[in-house]
Amino acid sequence: MIAEKAVLGSMLKENYLILDSGLAVSQFADPVHKIIFQSMKELRAAGKTVDFVTLLTTFSPQDLGGANYVKDLMTYAHVEKFDDHLEAMLDVWREREKQNVLHVAALENWPIDRVMSELDAIHDNRVSDHSKISDLLMDVYEDPFVEKEIVDGAHAVIGKLDEMTNGFQDGELTIVAARPSMGKSDVMLHIAKHAGWQGRLPIIFSLEMSDTSLRDRLLASTGRFSRLRMRDPYRMLSGSQKGNWVKTIGRLAETNIQFFDRSRQTVAEMRMKVRKMIHEYPGRKPFILIDYLTLIHSEDTSSTKHLEVSQITKELKGMAREFDCPVVTLAQLSRAVEQRHDKRPLMSDLRESGSIEEDADVIIFLYRDAYYTKDDNDNIMELIVSKNRNGPVGTAYAAYNKYTGEVVGIGTNS
Repeated sequence: MIAEKAVLGSMLKENYLILDSGLAVSQFADPVHKIIFQSMKELRAAGKTVDFVTLLTTFSPQDLGGANYVKDLMTYAHVEKFDDHLEAMLDVWREREKQNVLHVAALENWPIDRVMSELDAIHDNRVSDHSKISDLLMDVYEDPFVEKEIVDGAHAVIGKLDEMTNGFQDGELTIVAARPSMGKSDVMLHIAKHAGWQGRLPIIFSLEMSDTSLRDRLLASTGRFSRLRMRDPYRMLSGSQKGNWVKTIGRLAETNIQFFDRSRQTVAEMRMKVRKMIHEYPGRKPFILIDYLTLIHSEDTSSTKHLEVSQITKELKGMAREFDCPVVTLAQLSRAVEQRHDKRPLMSDLRESGSIEEDADVIIFLYRDAYYTKDDNDNIMELIVSKNRNGPVGTAYAAYNKYTGEVVGIGTNS
């Protein structure tokens, strides 16, 4: 029953979990917990805040186990671990339902196919993944005859990259990988702000860089301010640059970018934070960006690094599908790149490349020849699409200003 208490306590702390959990009253084992959850749902449906006071003043405290019992639920709250507690609770429910099915099947002599069907239905009662081909076909029956709005992904505003991918697609995991100092973080911020300007809700999980550092990078690239001058804007920015400062701040505020910069975050923690942001900004679909892959914390410390990364990439892909939004994750490349004459990255240069290559829908490598030649006149950045599950591969080009961090797609008005 501890898992049930943790689920209810977390719901009291964060009310959006009441509906997001997808739970039914019948999935609670404790009769008091059933009443508490039903009471929570009724309050939520009425548009009221669900807390200790509203529960006890709206319903009979005796039915809810008493004031002290409801108050005690809060001590079990752990929002970051909510998914784990929810799954533990559902495991108990599934076992309970399984025993019930087997008992009734024995009494009524059910055929084996009915038993198997009932057991399969129990396995995941929260989300139905069943579709009939007739229903799916009806959805597209009129497509050749009726003009419909084509829903594009969130565009990077980098000409050929957008052509190849049609923008970053909902439900897809994209890996952007490069060696250090190639401009990964600047590309991520470029993608984030353009997603924001397109009406998305960019959510950046920065596991290495602080939120203030990312803010300053956004200001520099958007306002075309030299990062060196950004160290002391009062003394080092020109009069015209200072005039552009407020305009740049206003423009960036329109993106609604959200930052979470705590190190060692797990994918489960990220999911909880994304859910909270979705409820705070109901009109915007999320766009998740993570810097970077191997800094994501795995709770399974007993496995090898390869298995950890494999599990994390699967969880990231699951998160993209769960929230039906793009997930873009930065990744480092191995030093093997440096040993070759042509230093353009290959798939094998990805650290723990097997699992990343398998789970990612799109893999983009960044390469700047100027990093190796030290040619200050060469500002070309190559964005090499090496994997594209639903489109072509190829190379897009952008102009990259290493002093401001600005990225401009060549041949576009970005």
